[in-house]
Amino acid sequence: MRHCIYPGTFDPITFGHLDVLDRASRLFDRVTVGIARDSGKNPLFTAEERLEMLRPCLVKYPHVQAVIFNGLLVDFATAQQANAIIRGLRALSDFEFEFNMALMNRHLRPTVETIFVMPGEAYSYCSSTLVKQAARHGGDMAHFVPPNVAAALRGKFCAEG
Repeated sequence: MRHCIYPGTFDPITFGHLDVLDRASRLFDRVTVGIARDSGKNPLFTAEERLEMLRPCLVKYPHVQAVIFNGLLVDFATAQQANAIIRGLRALSDFEFEFNMALMNRHLRPTVETIFVMPGEAYSYCSSTLVKQAARHGGDMAHFVPPNVAAALRGKFCAEG
C-alpha cells in the first residue's frame, strides 16, 4: 500500500493546501495529514483548532486521515508506516527551503521519499500567512479558505478587537 504523509502547520488550511491534498489522494492509497503541533512558528490557532477546521474538508476522502504530531517528521512518517512525504511547492522561493529539508529527511531516514507537488495555478500565491494578514484587516477570504475557516478567522480577529 502506498501511504504518504502530508505535513504542515496548516494555520489555517487554505484551498492551496486542499489542492495539494487532492493531488496526493490520487497518487496514494492512503494519506495522513500531519498537523505539526510545534513547528517553530507562532500559530494563530491551536493544533486542535487546526485539526477541527480540517476535518470537514476530509469527508470526501475516505482514505485520508488527519492527526497532530510532535517531533521529527521522518520519525512520524516511520511510525505511521508511510513510504513518502508530500510537499507543496508554490513558487521558486519555496524550493530552496523544501529541497534542504528533503535532503535532511533523506539523510535521517533514507527509506522515506519526499515528493514535491505543485498546486494549481489559482493557488500559487496563496499562503496561510497572507490569508491571516488579509483576514486581520477584514479582507474577504471566500476565495482562499473554506467557509468554516473563514468564520474561524473572523472569530479570532473580531476577538482581538
